[in-house]
Formats: sequence, structure tokens, C-alpha cells
Amino acid sequence: MDELNQLQRRIQIARGQLPADFVLRNATLVNVCSGECYPADVAIADGLVVGISDPGGYHGREERDLQGRWLAPGLIDGHMHIESTMLVLAEFARIVVPRGVTAVMLDPHEFANVLGVAGIRYVLESGRGLPLAAYVMLSSCVPASSYESPYRVLLADDLLPLLEDERVLGLAEMMNMPGVLSGDEQVLAKIIATRRHGLVVDGHAPGLDGRDLSAYAAAGIMSDHECTTIEEARARLRLGMWLMIREGSAARNLDALLPLVQELHPPRVFFVTDDRDPQDLTTRGHIDSMVRRAIELGLAPVEAIRLASYNTAQYFRLFDRGAVAPGFVADLVVLDDLETFQVESVYKDGRLIARAGQLLVDIAPMGAINLAPTGVTDTVHIGNVQEADLRIAGRPGLIEVVGIEPGQITTLHLREEAPLRDGAIVADPERDLLKLVVIERHHASGSVGLGLVKGFGLRKGALASSVAHDAHNLVIAGASDHDILLAARTLEAMGGGFACVVDGEVRAQVPLPYGGLVSPLSAAELVQQLRALDAAAAELGCTLEHPCMTLSFLSLSVIPSLKLTDQGLIDVDTFTLLPLQR
Repeated sequence: MDELNQLQRRIQIARGQLPADFVLRNATLVNVCSGECYPADVAIADGLVVGISDPGGYHGREERDLQGRWLAPGLIDGHMHIESTMLVLAEFARIVVPRGVTAVMLDPHEFANVLGVAGIRYVLESGRGLPLAAYVMLSSCVPASSYESPYRVLLADDLLPLLEDERVLGLAEMMNMPGVLSGDEQVLAKIIATRRHGLVVDGHAPGLDGRDLSAYAAAGIMSDHECTTIEEARARLRLGMWLMIREGSAARNLDALLPLVQELHPPRVFFVTDDRDPQDLTTRGHIDSMVRRAIELGLAPVEAIRLASYNTAQYFRLFDRGAVAPGFVADLVVLDDLETFQVESVYKDGRLIARAGQLLVDIAPMGAINLAPTGVTDTVHIGNVQEADLRIAGRPGLIEVVGIEPGQITTLHLREEAPLRDGAIVADPERDLLKLVVIERHHASGSVGLGLVKGFGLRKGALASSVAHDAHNLVIAGASDHDILLAARTLEAMGGGFACVVDGEVRAQVPLPYGGLVSPLSAAELVQQLRALDAAAAELGCTLEHPCMTLSFLSLSVIPSLKLTDQGLIDVDTFTLLPLQR
């Protein structure tokens, strides 16, 4: 049937002249367009909602009586990194689709840092054939800054061909604020190319305010997910930017920012998860957990759902998604309870795909869990790094120390008296000071960044991670150089992941062989490995709930205040390299 005949048929179905493909009868419709809930029948044809009527108004070749259950649009995550879940997209879909999530906006800049353009293409390909609309935002900052060493730098010309893909919706978080504000040609070329294609440009502007924030918005950057205070959020809304309220595993901003939504009810706000680890994902949930929490905090359920569906779709210019209304894609969630967002079943393109917490459809081969993707393994190579390379020459006096802020990806910029032994700065577990090491792992260059970190509580041993935002070099915190080096070699041997080492023994490890970022295992198996790792760290005195998640952000050179990359200590507030000891 051609497009004209299809459209004529839908019109006839909407008018009641033909039976619908499928009718959901006796629903309580959650209307995110009008802000109401009311009884309705919903007619579906060709995967689209074609009609809404009073109960009894439509008939179909197939029908289901919802018996008053709530019918809401499928949820959309407006900004997330699949790499943070440590799961392949197929396994991620198995978890979130039964929770009511029908679309996600993926920023694959972790894979892009590790594999270049091939990493972005891998994410695009692995999203095909899934019962989940997996859109991609092109990674804007690879590396996040010039102080990080990725697999290779991605330029505007590298991204241009990808803008033609129908599942690419824009340019992902523009972290290079200095580049935007100084008018850097490469940075602005990416923005210009994206806007020429009619696509959106996401922002990432922690702490930016005043005229610099105006300049950032004037450059064409449309949103920000880094707001932690109402003042920051209000400033962005006043400039016409979209506020992405983030509730990740490490950075949780919903409770702090929701009062602004309750005060202003602004139209340019939506929910994102950004980074959710698999333990959090399988217990607390995904975007559905944000809806529940917002309702708990007093937001009207219809508005909470709107922030997780319609508003998100409007921002990304997906004008046929995010609502239960004629002409909209029939991505629908049936709820047993509106207040707790208790999902009974999920429909994708008008087809039942999940019920009672279980996915009912097969995953296409490209998304198969155990598919070994070509070119995404064997990505960790550190060369001939030795213990001598970890020695830090020092003298009595103060040193710069990275301070952990529990529950945040920001860090403190501390100064502590240098712990010395034989003319070298060493770890001092009694003062909660560990050596912090970052080793370049893409080209075995031997580049090593050295510093100290406070806040882990580790009494001995070492923790290591190849998940190290955003360049994903190896990051290790430890009490002895011997254990630090063993932990690094352990990661190299298993192709990346996490490791806990003490007294020359590997106590726990979590292999993440896909780019050193993602596991081919099921979520249940991966969570079991992660819990064993956390338990091993706790036995060594670690006081953090998920220490490797914290570790993974200590090299992110665009999040304040003090970070360490393979190039050295970065004062993010001044965006300069800093000597460990002045």
C-alpha cells in the first residue's frame, strides 16, 4: 500500500468508517498534551495512534480491554551513555523496556574515545533490530579536552558523514566550553554542521554563568544537564536553553532541581540519566525511577510523565513521539498504578513487547549479547611501564591532592602535607592518602600521570579501572606501587575492566572486554561480579559504596575542581596543568 492509500485508510479508521488494526479499550488516558487523565478508547493502525474517543467509540480487528488501567506514552531518556551501564544494548533493552522505556538518546563518546568513528558506528549498528528506539548523538569532544589522550582526535570532518544517518539526532554534550567561548574553529565547525542539518546541539556547562553563559547559548548550544543548583537551572531557562534534569548513579540532581519545576512549570525541561551503573539500573531502575521520585516529591503524575516523554521528544524534534495522540507513534505504557508508575505492559509501534516485567520479543542478531563485535576488543596496551615510572620525587611541604566528594563526580582541590619516604612522595593510608596513577592505554606510549587522592579509605592494596571518563586511560588508586602496577597489568591482560589487588594477589576482577568498557555478560552475572569487587574493596577499608564508579571520574578533565590525566594534574577551574608540588 502506497503512502497516499495508507493515509486515506488511517483517516477512515479515525472517523470510525473502518476497523482499526488494534484498539485499546477502556483506558484511563494520561494526556501529556493537555495535562489530564480521562476514560478513552485508543485506535492504532500501521504502528501509529490514529484515533482517541470516548469508551466504545472504536472497534478493531484486535481489541484489548484495559479495564480502567492508565495508558501513558513510552518513556524517553534524553541523554545517556550506554557504556556506563557496562552492558551491550540488547541486554540494556531487556532491562529497561519492561519498565516502560521505549527510546533512548545515546552519546557514545566513551566508545568514540576508545575506537574513534568506529566506536560511534558500533553503537549505531548494535541498536538496530531492538525493541527500543536507540538514537545517537554524535560525540562532540573527543577528547573532552586537550589534556586527555584518546585513541585519536575526532574532527568536524570525521563526523559529517554520520549526520546523514536518520538515527543521528544531533551533536552530543559540548564539554569544551573554553573552545566555544574562544571561537575555536573546529568546535564551531561541528556546531555549524549540525545546525545546517536541522539537528540539536546538547550542552555541558557546569558552573558557567553571566555573559559567558549567554555566549555559550548564542553559539547554538541548546541544553545543559550539568546543573546542580536551582540558580544554575534558572539561569539556563531564562536564556531559552532546555534544562536536562539528571539523575545518574554518581550525580543525582533531581531532588535539588525539582522545586524549580514546581515553581515555574517551565516547558523546556526533561529527564535524563546520563550515567547509570548496572547495579543501580537493575535495582532502582531507569527513567521510570525519576518519574516515581518526582511524584513522591509532589509533582503531578501527568507532569512527571511529560518530563520523561513529550518534552524530550519535542526537544529532539521528534514531533510524532512522546504522547498518546493521533499521528503519534504508538509507543505506549499500560500502568496498574499511576502514582508508583507500576508498569503492567509495554507496546512498541502498537505491538505488545513486554508484560509483567518480561520482554516478550526476540532480539535481532546484531544486538545479540554474546556477539563478539569486530574491532572492539583488545584495546588496552600500556607498554613497558615499570614501578620506577610510578615514583614521585618530592620534598617537605604542601602538595595538591584530589579530594573525593561522595555522591558527586566533582572533586575537591585539597592541599596536604607531603607524605615522604626516601625523597619520594608516597601513599599514606593512615591519613587516607593514596597514590593516584593514570596510564595511557591506547598506543602504549608510556605516558603516566601521577598524583594523590583522598577519600577512598583504602588501607592497603589498589583499585584499577579502564573506565575512566572520557579518554578511558587506566586509572588506579593504591597504597603501594607494586600493587598499582599489578592492577594495571591485570586490566591489560583481560582487555579492560576493574580490578582489586592486594599484596601481589588479584582479589577481584570484572572483565569489560568490549573497548575496556562493556561486558558481554547478562546484567545478573555482571552485577554479581561488581558486588564481589565492591566487597573486596570494603574488606580493604574502602568507605565508598561503588569505588570504581568514583575512580572512573577522577580523570575527567572538564568537571571541577582537580583531576588527573596521563598528562598530569588539571586545575579544571583555571583549565591549566598544575605541578603536584609548587
